[in-house]
Amino acid sequence: MPLDPDLEGFLELAHMGRLSGKSQPMHALSVQQARAEFEQTSAVLDPCPPASVSVTTLSVPTRDGQAMPARLYRAAGTGSELQATILYLHGGGYVVGSLDSHDSICRRLAASGRHAVLAPAYRLAPESPFPTAVHDALDAANWLAENAASLHLDHQRTHVAGDSVGATLATVLAISEVMQPRQIQLKPRSQLLFYPVTDTSTLRPSHSRYAEDHLLETATLEWFYQHYCPTPEQRLDWRVSPLLTQDLPALAPAYISLAEYDPLYDEGLAYAELLQARGTAVTLEVQKGLTHDFLRMNGIVAGVEGIYQKLEQWLADQPA
Repeated sequence: MPLDPDLEGFLELAHMGRLSGKSQPMHALSVQQARAEFEQTSAVLDPCPPASVSVTTLSVPTRDGQAMPARLYRAAGTGSELQATILYLHGGGYVVGSLDSHDSICRRLAASGRHAVLAPAYRLAPESPFPTAVHDALDAANWLAENAASLHLDHQRTHVAGDSVGATLATVLAISEVMQPRQIQLKPRSQLLFYPVTDTSTLRPSHSRYAEDHLLETATLEWFYQHYCPTPEQRLDWRVSPLLTQDLPALAPAYISLAEYDPLYDEGLAYAELLQARGTAVTLEVQKGLTHDFLRMNGIVAGVEGIYQKLEQWLADQPA
């Protein structure tokens, strides 16, 4: 399928900015410049997220004594109910991204009132390289399990979720619950994985096919990985590359949504196939005509609203 016409127009504008010298690829920027630019895109991609969602600022303690900022999103009028929860981990290559950059996603996930959304701000590389993000994700999951009742959340009905490397962290939580149960108190009801990174050690055909001009670039992926995993051996760790997990057992049901025009497409598909082969119930959606980061594009791509609606329906259809 050809690129979505609205998205194609957006990408053409971005390409013109490159040609005119007004913008550069992310991997050509400093870390600070890349973070600032990524934050600025949020207001363009989805300028009007649902306003009828309350947001509570929280602080989650980490194992090394730091305080991890977090936000709890709830639809208006649901604060006194014991709600199912989506633990949402943002994308950004472990280097960029924040609670602000993914605020629109969390608002849209919470807007129906069916789920509250807890979003922790795990620490970023290069200041905090692997495995800090993994530890922070586990600490957030355990904190949720311990504090759910006081927040009117039902930790027994929690779905782990994320986009890009946030989806990778969600897979770590789902795998840990089965393979390393002493590490995590939370038992995910399902895993919601949007365009996940599943193998940082191997280049696949989609990395070449969509290496440039499709928003996320293959060279930018490498830039991310070099910051997060300073040594090549770390890329082989299943917590970085879950596709390499040895003896992977059946996990919580997985909803996997991939972008057709994404360098990560092939590894996302390979992970979905691995999960199915090992007995995990998998629902695979391929978003035709779209690129990486489509969850943040409600303001420029009309079809994104339907993606959220389909996810809501899938969640509603899951066993109580």
